[in-house]
Amino acid sequence: MRLRIGTRGSPLALAQTAQVRALLAATHRCNEERFEIVVIKTSGDMIQDRALAEAGGKGLFTKEIDAAMLAGAIDAAVHSSKDLPTFLPEGIEISGYLPREDVRDALISSRADSIAGLPQGARLGTASLRRQAQVKRLRPDIAISLLRGNVETRLRKAESGEVDATLLAYAGLKRLGLAHRVTALLDIGDFLPAVGQGAIGLTARAGDAATRELLAPIFDAATGHALAAERAFLAELDGSCRTPIAGYAQLIAGKLAFRGMVLREDGSEAFEIEASGTIAEAAALGAKAGRDLLRRLPRGVLR
Repeated sequence: MRLRIGTRGSPLALAQTAQVRALLAATHRCNEERFEIVVIKTSGDMIQDRALAEAGGKGLFTKEIDAAMLAGAIDAAVHSSKDLPTFLPEGIEISGYLPREDVRDALISSRADSIAGLPQGARLGTASLRRQAQVKRLRPDIAISLLRGNVETRLRKAESGEVDATLLAYAGLKRLGLAHRVTALLDIGDFLPAVGQGAIGLTARAGDAATRELLAPIFDAATGHALAAERAFLAELDGSCRTPIAGYAQLIAGKLAFRGMVLREDGSEAFEIEASGTIAEAAALGAKAGRDLLRRLPRGVLR
C-alpha cells in the first residue's frame, strides 16, 4: 500500500513529515518513495499580519489539510500536536503520536540570557497568548509585540534586535537542527507548555483501518496517554487560542501526573490544578481536572 501524507509547507512541518516518512520506511523495511509527501498551503501560513485568535483560531493550520483528507486527496496528515484544534471535524481522528520531544520553551535574545535579565520595558515578540501571559506574570513591565512567521524569521528578528527577545518551542528548534541558537531553556515551573507541545501527531480518516495499521508501529503509547489527558483537559475548558491555557502530563513510575493552568492575558492571575492517576484513566483524569478548574475560575477569564 502506498500512503499519501499531507503537511504544511513550513520548514518545521516538512522536517517533521520527513521524520515520519523515515520512521515508516525503516519500520516497514521499504523505500521512502512509498510514502508520498503532499504539501498543502493553509490559511494559518498565509495570514501573517495578525494573531491567530483574531483570524479564526488554531483550525487555520489544519482546515485545508482536513478538507484534502475528507476529499480523499491524502490518507494521513502530520501536525504539531499543539496546533490541532480541540475538536476535530467529523470523519477525522488522531491516529497517534511519535515519542515526545523536550516540551520546554526556549528564550532567544541578544539582550539577556534570562527573562529576569531583560532590560526594563523590553519588547518580547510572540503570537502566543500563553507565552505572553506567562512572561507578563513574571515581568509585567515587558511589552509584547506580535511576531509571526516561520522559525527562522522569528529567530532572525530576535537575534538582530528587532525585538529584544522571543520564545520558541525547543522541540521545533531541535528538529530543525537549530538548538545551538537557544539563549536559555525556560523552567516548566514558570512556563508550563501548551497542550501537545513537543509531540508530532498524525491524523487519518475515521474508519480507515488500512492506514491506521500502517501507522500504528511508529506511535508511542506513553505520549498517547499524556496527550489524552491534556486534550481532555482542554476540551472541558473549550480551550482555544483566545485564552492562555497550558497543560502537561507525563508518565512517572507508571503513573500519569498532570498539571494544568489558565491565566489572564495580562498575567495578573494564574489558576492551577494538579492531578494523578493510572494510564487507563488518562482522558478521565484530564477531563476531571478541567471541570474542577473550571468551577474555580472567576467570570471573564475564559474567552
